[in-house]
Amino acid sequence: MKPHHHPDISTLMAYSSASLSSAFTAVVAAHLSVCGACRERLRQTDAIGGQLLSQRDGLALSAGASERLMAKLKAEPSASTSTATAPSTPRADDPDALPMPLWPYFGRSYRELDWKWIGPGIHHIRAQGVREDHLMLLRVAPGRSLPMHTHGSNELTMILRGAYDDRLGHFAPGDMADLDCDIEHQPVTSPGVPCICVAATDAPLMFSGWMARMLQPFVRL
Repeated sequence: MKPHHHPDISTLMAYSSASLSSAFTAVVAAHLSVCGACRERLRQTDAIGGQLLSQRDGLALSAGASERLMAKLKAEPSASTSTATAPSTPRADDPDALPMPLWPYFGRSYRELDWKWIGPGIHHIRAQGVREDHLMLLRVAPGRSLPMHTHGSNELTMILRGAYDDRLGHFAPGDMADLDCDIEHQPVTSPGVPCICVAATDAPLMFSGWMARMLQPFVRL
């Protein structure tokens, strides 16, 4: 698995500083568990944090060091095979296992998931024990178009199985969509197998169509 879409650097920095909610932390950790490039970026982010703390304590960075570190972080992730420590890694010998960071919220395996129907070809599971924001698994049948929508605030979505396409590109297993209220899109799932993703949101979606808006209070998306 080699992800091509990654969290924004600001999201990784928030993860590094432990300032994300538990819902958003879980999604970032799941991505980190399969993405060596982002684990390397996280290592660099931690290094920047340490140097900025040193600066705050009176140990000034060398001229331009902070700017060079930030420029490196903002560069596109490389195909690094870094051994930087991930928060946790899935069991490679068990294709039925969910990424370990999701175990506290959904259980350990796909076969144990208890999906709830919310629309034709669409099922979801809401995480238990998440007090702030929303964390859910979403399963969408192959070849299905979701309603056009924007986001009330922020959303992190990681593809676990299957794939979808939207105006931002093709999203396959391991890929992450890091979205805000400026993005309007309409994901269309790929043929073959259902698309399963994990998503964290801090505000309800904002649907463009009247039918979706009418149903939103009932499906709570």
